[in-house]
Amino acid sequence: MIHLFRKGEEVCMGIAQRFFPWCAPHMRRYQRLLRYLVSGGIAAAVDLGLLYVFTDFFLIHYLTSAIFAFLITFFISFTLQKFWTFQDSTTDRVHVQATIYFLVALINLVINTALMYLFVDIIGIWYMAAQFLASGLLAFESFFISRYVIFKGGGGHSPSAENNL
Repeated sequence: MIHLFRKGEEVCMGIAQRFFPWCAPHMRRYQRLLRYLVSGGIAAAVDLGLLYVFTDFFLIHYLTSAIFAFLITFFISFTLQKFWTFQDSTTDRVHVQATIYFLVALINLVINTALMYLFVDIIGIWYMAAQFLASGLLAFESFFISRYVIFKGGGGHSPSAENNL
């Protein structure tokens, strides 16, 4: 599966190089960050899709559906982040990395809930805008935790473009 993401990434880079040559060097420079955003977007879409399917099609209570969706999405997100975003092909520490990644995800779930309460009930922001803001803050924090704590050193291939974000 990861090789398909790598091929797709190269196709996108080729298209950018051909049609937007001014943009391609920036895309290469921030390649890891772009992969992080794509991986996170895929994980978010899967999470929302599973929540909807479990709740509306399988008639599972929405809170139980949210837990199931979170657990399934965790594995998708971890796999994409480890092997594609951060190019960490090592498997000797995968259980430790997965545990830390899961703990960070749980902590972020608690922080997200607190931020939602703060933004919606205290400040009065529309709940969708509040979720967008909270998610952005947590994505920023999670990127650096993943980059410098969970997947540091990677052990995968590291082209020079990988040295940037």
